Amino acid sequence: MFSTSSIIDKLKQEEGLEYKKLCRLLKLSKNADKDKLDIALRALEELEIIDKNENNEYFNVKESNHLVARIRCSSKGYCFAVRENNKEDIYIKENLLNCAWNGDKVLVRIIKEGVRRRSPEGIVDCILERTNQILLAKVEVINEEIYGVPIDDRILSKIKLPKEDEKYKYIPDNKNIVKIEIDLFPIGQQDGVGHVIKELKLNNNEKLDADFVLSKSNLNRIIKLKDPKIAGKNELPRLDLTNKNSYMFKSWNGENSPTLPIFQIDKNKDDSYKLWVHTNTIAEKIDLSSKKGLEVFFNSFESFPLLEKWQPYISEEICNSSKFNVGEINEAISLCIDINTENEITNWSFHLTKVKCTLLVENKHLDALLTRKSSTRITSRILKPIKDYIEDLDKIIEISKFFRTKQILHGKIEIPKPNSNIDSLRELLVHNPVDYSKEYFEPLNNNDIQSYLSPLLYEANSLWFKHSNKYGLINASYISQELDYINISEIIKNSELINSDIELNENGTLTFKQLVELCSDDDNKKRILHKLLINVLRDNEVKLITKDFNKIDSKKIISPWTLPSYDFINLINQYNIYNMIINGKRTKNTKGNIINIMEKDTWKDVSWSIYNSTTLKSMDLLFNQHLIDKINEYKNKVRQFKLNMINIKQVRKAEKLIGNTYSGLIMTVQSYGFFVEIRELFVEGLVHVSTLSNDWYEYRSRQNVLIGRKSKKSYKIGDIIDVKIIKVDILKYQIDLELV
Repeated sequence: MFSTSSIIDKLKQEEGLEYKKLCRLLKLSKNADKDKLDIALRALEELEIIDKNENNEYFNVKESNHLVARIRCSSKGYCFAVRENNKEDIYIKENLLNCAWNGDKVLVRIIKEGVRRRSPEGIVDCILERTNQILLAKVEVINEEIYGVPIDDRILSKIKLPKEDEKYKYIPDNKNIVKIEIDLFPIGQQDGVGHVIKELKLNNNEKLDADFVLSKSNLNRIIKLKDPKIAGKNELPRLDLTNKNSYMFKSWNGENSPTLPIFQIDKNKDDSYKLWVHTNTIAEKIDLSSKKGLEVFFNSFESFPLLEKWQPYISEEICNSSKFNVGEINEAISLCIDINTENEITNWSFHLTKVKCTLLVENKHLDALLTRKSSTRITSRILKPIKDYIEDLDKIIEISKFFRTKQILHGKIEIPKPNSNIDSLRELLVHNPVDYSKEYFEPLNNNDIQSYLSPLLYEANSLWFKHSNKYGLINASYISQELDYINISEIIKNSELINSDIELNENGTLTFKQLVELCSDDDNKKRILHKLLINVLRDNEVKLITKDFNKIDSKKIISPWTLPSYDFINLINQYNIYNMIINGKRTKNTKGNIINIMEKDTWKDVSWSIYNSTTLKSMDLLFNQHLIDKINEYKNKVRQFKLNMINIKQVRKAEKLIGNTYSGLIMTVQSYGFFVEIRELFVEGLVHVSTLSNDWYEYRSRQNVLIGRKSKKSYKIGDIIDVKIIKVDILKYQIDLELV
């Protein structure tokens, strides 16, 4: 089914589009679907969003006074239209939402300009794309009619259900939530219509948690992935490295987890090294040169763990055909990095290779390597079987540590992830070495060998951007935020973490490094500070970067390609490398030598376009803003799923401990209460102000503290108090506490 957004997107690509061609692009053949298209086109014309030219072709009105935004609602009923690029949000009154729901993509018209600190006000004129195709709800009988009432209180509508769905009526003791498929969204005064597709009895039933959280995050469990079109077999010349030792560093244990790169280290006669990064060559096996081939991915752009196993974004056949297994010969796309005796990068080159994984290096090996007392005498029962490889592994770990030190010196920061002792969350909490959605690194962790991959892959991904950008190739990349200085006035008022005599600059800021170092000697302060900093930082989004993108230092841009089985961004960037190797134009230099365009700095001798028009056309299919927007939307949903999966497992744990008393640390203070971390359990709950019955407590926003009017008893961030677990709410992922 098409959306209003898809109509506008199709018209963006053409100066004018006739009706029949628009139907073909939207894949509409049934008369019923064409009738719906006619209604949508007339409405868009009335709103002056689209128009017709003299040839009766549709086109977008370029001077439209509408803005594209996402609706964001709060549980208190406040709604805003959130625009991209940090532009000012637009306040939308409930009666001007025109049936838009939280998360919907809309066209907004400003009806009142903002003044002073007030946001501009607007009205939703058109819903471009619905976020919620599946809704979680409680079935209730209202005025003898059956309705699904959304459990998300940010959705301000109820859905009318058929009479037979009364059997799913909500029973609090069962917590029987239902999944509702929307048949008709609400229009004007008419209720939305839907039907129950599944009942989830959540009470004491953890097996349904993943299904529940997937639905709440607007993700659907994929039963059978479509196989993308397999590319024709190319007998390309490859560098044979199968006689060299290569190593995979792995902590993921879940079924269908992404295939990690393997590493090879070669020592030169002058004591310098070549570090090889070999990646499984999925980009070679899939035909990404057609629109039809790409549509296979449009409902899934990223692999993510469902606790005991992963939900992959590409089919099992493709994954298995390119998987690195110990002792097997595989094709690879590889990066060779030349490293001098000081561990600095001096050169690099990209290759098609044949490789063989020699050893799977796991956490037990890392621990034994880092804790052994002697580098010459091997006595450990874990290290003895791999003694022939220890010198290589030591060097790779040494380079990883050096790269991380260099990255920190260049302005990156480290913030550890929250601890957890919930076994079922293990796969979710293993370090992902190519997740660049966060602006900070996780520290190298001796209990997680994948954290040692992170510095190596960061450099490998950075090198591809540097290489391709010099050749004028477009990339899908992450851009680092400006983290040298942040406004810490909120952090100062929120706590007593920072000494009152600390010197700020004229803008009231500190460097990130200074801020972190202020609490380096106090574990409680450090944990609170990390939480505050994480809340300040925005998630990074994927951007399209072209050669003329000179506003930002290239050191701040990274184009991931080393883990193509993890997400679509890695895949298309790897496809770019593959295309450059096999289709990049080469010619001879003035000395008659053919220029190796896959080697560092060779761009200086190249004055021609690397790609021909056919290759450029296929690359434009992959690297376009519409596709990148879809990827970012999907990634946001996956991030929400991971957070909610952690939350629900913490609530499940607390549910079994209701009535127990623990010592806790106040992490956040709000007007309605304060959040307390129970350190023993690594969970966080709310002490609501209504439970503080011994006094009337008022919230002082400047100091961010709750103070009793009579007793002058105060509660502030960093206080250690005793609390009791009194209630949990699985549906809201909420733990309620009270003071002991």
